[in-house]
Amino acid sequence: MTGRDARLVYLIGPSGAGKDTVLRWLSSHQPQALRLHVARRTITRPAGDAHESHEAVTPAEFVRLLRTGAFALHWEANGLRYGIRREELLALDGGSSVIINGSRAALYEARRRYPELFVVQITAGIELLRQRLLMRGREQPEVIESRLSRTALLPMVSVDAVIHNEGTPQQAAMDLIALLGP
Repeated sequence: MTGRDARLVYLIGPSGAGKDTVLRWLSSHQPQALRLHVARRTITRPAGDAHESHEAVTPAEFVRLLRTGAFALHWEANGLRYGIRREELLALDGGSSVIINGSRAALYEARRRYPELFVVQITAGIELLRQRLLMRGREQPEVIESRLSRTALLPMVSVDAVIHNEGTPQQAAMDLIALLGP
């Protein structure tokens, strides 16, 4: 890490666990003393998704960015491609922590590239995940059930902390702040 107290934080968790919601709450309510940058993802998903402010690109644009070395990290999940641009990590140099909404699929590579990575899993019970995914309205019920089935079969990964997000976004964000605080 280059900044004095800066941390590179990597969030993982199943779809519906509330990662985007927690990050959105944190972005708009974070304490002044907590120097934090939430990395904006580049995704091959159209703009206008109310759940996440992201840079929308076409699959061809994503490949072009990948070939030019624009991404510090990238992965594929759920039929989409995701990337974290290198400039999103520059806040570390200024002493701010950076949070990446990542993926288990890219965790091994993220740890290889950034050994100091602090991995936080956000999770919730299966019924709550189902409710949240249905409310989100992005996928048909059979796709949601397929995702939930895959979630149950995913291998356990080594994490530094776990947040059970079964209350309000504020509660989960405060748990994350407690992990990142001095």
